[in-house]
Amino acid sequence: MAHRIGIDLGGTKTEIMVLDETGSTLLRLRRPTPAGYDAALRNIADLVAKAENETGQRATVGVGIPGCISPATGLVKNANSNALNGHPFDRDLSGLLEREVRVANDANCFALSEAMDGAGAGHEVVFGVIIGTGTGAGIVVNGRIMEGRHRLAGEYGHTPLPWPKPEELPLRQCWCGQVGCLELYLAGPALARECDGPGYTDTSRLPQRAAAGDDKAQAALARHAERLARALATITNLLDPDCIVLGGGLSNMDHLYTTLPSLMRPYIFSDHVAPNIVKAKYGDSSGVRGAAWLWPES
Repeated sequence: MAHRIGIDLGGTKTEIMVLDETGSTLLRLRRPTPAGYDAALRNIADLVAKAENETGQRATVGVGIPGCISPATGLVKNANSNALNGHPFDRDLSGLLEREVRVANDANCFALSEAMDGAGAGHEVVFGVIIGTGTGAGIVVNGRIMEGRHRLAGEYGHTPLPWPKPEELPLRQCWCGQVGCLELYLAGPALARECDGPGYTDTSRLPQRAAAGDDKAQAALARHAERLARALATITNLLDPDCIVLGGGLSNMDHLYTTLPSLMRPYIFSDHVAPNIVKAKYGDSSGVRGAAWLWPES
């Protein structure tokens, strides 16, 4: 099977993409994700059938989900799409499609896509960070996702804000039960609240407002960049990646690529540091492309 199908299963939409043997896109479709576990499975099976009918070839199938398959139980855990949790998603979908299906966390799929033929191509160690509605990450080493013993590698959003400043204390309470999780400081809704207060979630115009002299926007963006720099410096001290790829809605803020390297340097334990921070090549297509890349080139 030379064709590879990738599926990005999100809470609101399900996307399918077919790649040919060169990695070029043959087909891309999106549908709303239906409510309920069984309905989501049927929707995927229908999309696969439609894609294979249009391309005329049976394909391998990889799926990115907002959680992971627990190696202990074989069931989905940590998915923010709650309908998936506690189900043997990979086995159920394999049964429906009558073939092996490979499943990975959606942030891992993002990182894999960018490492294979995106902004991180040619690098040995790639750390891919999603900063959007939430924040997560994936690690790819020599073209393979590093998942870890418990499939926890890259759970960046639920590690604590490093080197907190006095004005940041006490640290914020997270929905996961811990305090100080990076998602509470780096994700889009957190940045919007930082600038405009509770109830605000839109960050799309913050860079324009800052450029026009809006003091609140300038201050919020500066705090956000400095916090992101501390977070990425911690990763650099632990992993020393060749390349850090930013994705998600906030990755479109151009100032991050010019300011982050200098903001990171004071926190990195080295005499010389030149962080390589780049914007994702494939944008919001990286997750579904990475799901397809769960099957290597044949």
